[in-house]
Amino acid sequence: MVFLFRTASKNVMGTAARMTGLAVLLSVGGCSLLEDRSERYVNASEGEPLRLPEQADDARFGQVMPVREVTTADSGKMYRDAIPTPPDMTSEILEENYVVEELDGQMWLLINDVPGRVWPAVSSYLNDRGFGVAHDSPQLGLLQSELVNFSKRARTLMELDSDPGASEQLLVVQARVAPGVRRKTTEVQLRVNEVDSNPDQLLAWQTGSAPSRGDLDTSKKLLTDMGVFLKGREESKSYSRAALGMVSEPLVRLNSENDQPVSIELDLDYGRGWSEVSRALNEAEIPVVDLNRSAGWFNVDFRSESERDPGWFSWFADEDEPKHTFDLNLEEQDGVLVVTASRAEGYDGDNRSPELLSELFEYLY
Repeated sequence: MVFLFRTASKNVMGTAARMTGLAVLLSVGGCSLLEDRSERYVNASEGEPLRLPEQADDARFGQVMPVREVTTADSGKMYRDAIPTPPDMTSEILEENYVVEELDGQMWLLINDVPGRVWPAVSSYLNDRGFGVAHDSPQLGLLQSELVNFSKRARTLMELDSDPGASEQLLVVQARVAPGVRRKTTEVQLRVNEVDSNPDQLLAWQTGSAPSRGDLDTSKKLLTDMGVFLKGREESKSYSRAALGMVSEPLVRLNSENDQPVSIELDLDYGRGWSEVSRALNEAEIPVVDLNRSAGWFNVDFRSESERDPGWFSWFADEDEPKHTFDLNLEEQDGVLVVTASRAEGYDGDNRSPELLSELFEYLY
């Protein structure tokens, strides 16, 4: 029995040693023993669409789990050094539904909804607060109130004197409803106009003159109040068919050549465009090494994950500092702002400029 016990012990120890050696071998040579299937994902061809029999009723068939279409912007992310992550289906949802934003003398209420739904809600707000709607144009996205001076509720909201004099300035409020920069959003602006008499038609929306600080404060108060009003009636939203004629061309467009992104067009003024690009870089977590607004460039670090990975010695290495590897340039051309990307001088890594534009576009639009 003693001999059998010792024999069994030696067999167990030998098996354990062999298993340990195999584990070490697998850990050291894992890359060579296990197939890298990342390129299968990247290079996979699109399959044929499902064909139903001619006698089948199309109305009874549909996608149980719809898959978002892959656009040129998405396909640009499929580079060889990393498996692309699935599209973020929550990327079109803002953290807050009603946010007052201000930039370079402009102020607007950003709403996470399409203009067709926002238009009737803005009209309801003007009527509810005593402004009324005297003139409107869904195609232009403009609503114009009646004279504010003759509405007690509107006067209170505007903080006008309760006992007006004969020389009091006549006022009307204009609301501008337009598609937002980001997809499926709407921006609403409010302006108070001084008039000599009750206008008999829609006034032109003034775009050139910069409002005073007092005008911006008034706009902020009204826009904040509008956000509260719209939030309180979310359960009773309606849709305006008339607002379908509103200009809805996207303000951000990705230009491609041979299925490769080459530039981004922003149908915005320079100040707003610069701010949107800055926001997109921050949300995409692309480090900005240096920037120059007046010259129109960003120096960014857009190295691949493999270039950033210090390897086996990551525990002992210092935190990787951002490096200037790519340039983003903003230039006004024919009334639009054009964003281009290029590899920085002195950087000899892969030219990932198309991927940079693709990722930037995802966060811009």
